Amino acid sequence: MKQYRTKLCGVLRASDAGQTVILSGWIQTKRDHGNLLFVDLRDNDGITQCVADVNAPCFQVLEKARLETVIRVEGKVLLRDAATINPKMPTGEIEVSVSNVEILGEAQVLPFSITSETSELSEEQRLTYRFLDLRRQKPHANILMRNRLNKFVRDRMWEMGFTEFQTPILASSSPEGARDYLVPSRVHKGEFYALPQSPQQFKQLLMVAGFDRYFQLAPCFRDEDSRADRSPGEFYQIDWEMSFVNQDDIIAVGEKLISAIFKEFAPTAAVTQAPFPRIPYSESLLTYGTDKPDLRNPLKIVDVSEVFAGSDFGIFANTVAEGGFVRAIRTPKTIDKPRSWFDKMNAFAVENNMGGLGYVTFAPEGPKGPIAKKLDETRLQKLTALTGAEQGDSVFFVCGKGDSPVAFAGRVRNLLGHELDLFEKNAYRFCWVVDFPFYEKDPETGKPVFSHNPFSMPQGELDALTNQDPLTIKAYQFDMVGNGYEMLSGAIRNHRPDVMFKAFEIAGYGPEVVEQKFGGLLNAFKYGAPPHGGAAFGFDRIVMMLENEEFIREVIAFPFNQQARDLLMNAPSPVTEKQLREVHVKLR
Repeated sequence: MKQYRTKLCGVLRASDAGQTVILSGWIQTKRDHGNLLFVDLRDNDGITQCVADVNAPCFQVLEKARLETVIRVEGKVLLRDAATINPKMPTGEIEVSVSNVEILGEAQVLPFSITSETSELSEEQRLTYRFLDLRRQKPHANILMRNRLNKFVRDRMWEMGFTEFQTPILASSSPEGARDYLVPSRVHKGEFYALPQSPQQFKQLLMVAGFDRYFQLAPCFRDEDSRADRSPGEFYQIDWEMSFVNQDDIIAVGEKLISAIFKEFAPTAAVTQAPFPRIPYSESLLTYGTDKPDLRNPLKIVDVSEVFAGSDFGIFANTVAEGGFVRAIRTPKTIDKPRSWFDKMNAFAVENNMGGLGYVTFAPEGPKGPIAKKLDETRLQKLTALTGAEQGDSVFFVCGKGDSPVAFAGRVRNLLGHELDLFEKNAYRFCWVVDFPFYEKDPETGKPVFSHNPFSMPQGELDALTNQDPLTIKAYQFDMVGNGYEMLSGAIRNHRPDVMFKAFEIAGYGPEVVEQKFGGLLNAFKYGAPPHGGAAFGFDRIVMMLENEEFIREVIAFPFNQQARDLLMNAPSPVTEKQLREVHVKLR
């Protein structure tokens, strides 16, 4: 007979009644009914109710054992009485009558209950005692979900003909959009490795090496600030690259993989069917106020600048005359909302450093509100034509110049969607945002800088770089967006040295910088590089969405806190002077 267990705690059923079994696990709960002591025994697989009679030798041992003590029990599987069956537990039809018990690992008094809800615990408690936090049902299930998704993704990628690789963790620093984590070299004084922000250059080199289809569940390291959907420090990507492909080929792989994932892991949800909608970047900013539109929200933003151009509403008219714009969001059936609700929307604008949030309400007796009084009948008709507003609706306005009002309109759209409960329930809505600008204007210098990925191929290639205004050049760069999250970023890569030199020259990098920073990749391209491209899904973000978690750290086994600290392992932490001298580093 096996020493620690013959069965897992989650597998026993009515058909096992009469068997003698050995179980090992943690004491989750105890209930003393006088003559009987009930113990819920938990392992990685599930929970089994164990029962000890007061006259049994094991009774006192179990009675004294603290919660979360690890024990080994031996006993007979019994059917529960009909009145005591627990239909909510897979093992709810049986219990184990304990004849023998052994303490394997005693537990001290717990800092918090393993059955506590997440809302009852502080982040500091949870991350300091993360090994206890992960015993709780939901965090434990989240990590097991990662494992299942990990295997599922690998199986699908292999089925599609991809080869799995592992790329270096110690790499060179490169300007990829975020701060690098630097690792000083002991052997090479004054020089540093960098942890890779992505396997970008390595996977392109594999294409040049002729491997054709690469994939990896790749660890990536970026020194970025924390936010709900981004963990500071380390995250994982479902990373892939393909040779001899165009943008449509890469998009097809992304759609096939994500469709399979959500069919398998969210079978009851409404999921966008492939092919997903493709929205140009400029259209996404206009219609949704963001390049990450949440399509569960039916509200759309429309440009109504022409309604106010030359109108008597001076604030809007003057802004339009100075090159600004007015955007409108129609909200259906809001005429019965109290004045306080409209005031709350206006207060939201003030909190976001906007002057206010004007609106017009279309009442039976005619349009109402201060703005309506400044518009003649022709302009009001134009407003209803552009927004589709009907009687009983309201239209909110955002006015301004530059990027800030665009993004604010997007936040207003989301706020109104939530306030009016318009978001589609139990749904995952995907789209592609395509045709990203290759360059954007640096707000400080006014010169062109890369707006996204410097390794992307510009649309029009060298001809565009030579003959177009840089700020009008688009890239073969695309994102997949799901429920307002960026899920994937991908591109057709720049595989030509002449195009690479010109692209970096426009962004202010001379050929010597390109040779220094990207010498390995550039040298490879000189020896016959295939046209290639690829993409990467945020692995943690997919798990977060499938598990309906608000914060990405809920699906990471050992996350940093919001200040990028590991409270369990006390990282980062000081090191000794001897260690610093070995790597030739002096603190300032």
